[in-house]
Amino acid sequence: MTDNSNPGEPRVVATDAALAFLAEIKQDHPDILFHQSGGCCDGSSPMCYPASDYRVGETDVKLGEIGGVPFYISGSQYAVWAHTQLIIDVVPGRGGMFSLDNGRERRFLTRSRLFSGGEACPLPEMARSSGRP
Repeated sequence: MTDNSNPGEPRVVATDAALAFLAEIKQDHPDILFHQSGGCCDGSSPMCYPASDYRVGETDVKLGEIGGVPFYISGSQYAVWAHTQLIIDVVPGRGGMFSLDNGRERRFLTRSRLFSGGEACPLPEMARSSGRP
């Protein structure tokens, strides 16, 4: 769940190219979600899953939505990225093995920028323990 009461900068945004690519994926998979990977096999790519195939953990944090799609990050990753805005973009290449961008010759990529000292930004809440947004 996210606290939208603060009118500050969103914690996650997407480029126009990412939104267009997301719309393409949603034609094949209308109910999806993002989870920011913490590394290992798929690096630090934002992973895109069918919502029914991914169980959101109780320590996952919902940063917001891009293109109407919820975007989550693990609590431990959030602790590292708490002072940044994630910017989801698209680059040539292969997506993560289980991500819906795989096999489309483009993949999502996370860029970031630090929030400045004067920027207000909404603080997200932990995901509900039910495992679903």
